[in-house]
Amino acid sequence: MLAILKRYWFLLSLGVAVGSGYIWPTAGEFLIRYEVLTVGLMVSFLLTGLTLESRVIVDALGSVKGLTAATVSSLVIYPLIAWLLASALPYPELVVGCCILATAPATISSGTILTALARGNVAFSVLICIATHFISVLSIPLLLNLFLGAGVGVELPVLAILSGLVLKVLVPIIIGQLLRPHVGRYTKRFSSAISVFQSLLILFMVMTAVASSVDRLNQMAGFLLIVAAVVGFLHLFMVMLNYLLARALRLDCETLVAFTIHVPQKTLAVSFLVWSGAFAAEFPGALVPAIVCHLLQMISGTLIAQHFSKRGPGRLGGTGQT
Repeated sequence: MLAILKRYWFLLSLGVAVGSGYIWPTAGEFLIRYEVLTVGLMVSFLLTGLTLESRVIVDALGSVKGLTAATVSSLVIYPLIAWLLASALPYPELVVGCCILATAPATISSGTILTALARGNVAFSVLICIATHFISVLSIPLLLNLFLGAGVGVELPVLAILSGLVLKVLVPIIIGQLLRPHVGRYTKRFSSAISVFQSLLILFMVMTAVASSVDRLNQMAGFLLIVAAVVGFLHLFMVMLNYLLARALRLDCETLVAFTIHVPQKTLAVSFLVWSGAFAAEFPGALVPAIVCHLLQMISGTLIAQHFSKRGPGRLGGTGQT
């Protein structure tokens, strides 16, 4: 029993996090109100900066084809497949919800953290979320109008999104890079503790996502199985597609890991902004696919990260080229 708990502790903890968020929503509200997760994310990226070699960032910037492919996959291919899949079903809210989910940029936090846990190219992972967030400001309203024919002008808080990226991701990493020559040598000694901290951060993010969506999940209880099936298939299909695409591009092993894990990850925050600003009144359940996807991608991303981490960077099937 102890061996099973030790091996699958994080997967079991995800179940506990989901249950805790549902039963005890005030805990999630506390984390949001006092920005506990924001501080945790900044600390996590600070630690990433301490462990990240500067040459890795330069190498990531040189991977033009990889970054271009990641952006196209996340903001063009993913929405197209989501629309084709959801439009085959007689549920308007599911179509709208899947399109809102699919047009969102790559997640800022969990994708990068999972990439770090999998020992992938964290610098490339950071570039994925930066690039997709910048481009999604223009692509979201265009794609939603194209797929839904809504003719709705979706206004995103551009400065808030960009300032959030800078504050939560870039500034802590830069500070970590500046401190690296002085304290970077100590990070290897605490690598296990850093990994546990990042894992706990993911668990709290899952709990918060559930806690902040309890009412909506209750209202859509009979709809959840269909949503989970569609969103689950969509996400896993994109994971496999991105893995094959990374192999076809002959990306190096660490970049392949980042590409496979991070590109299919979608941020819940931007989906909420789009839904609440343009679709909440007419399609109140359209945010449910994004909520379900957030949970499923956490679970699948964690399992994939653990798989890559156990295999090691030298056994992933990459070619060593960028």
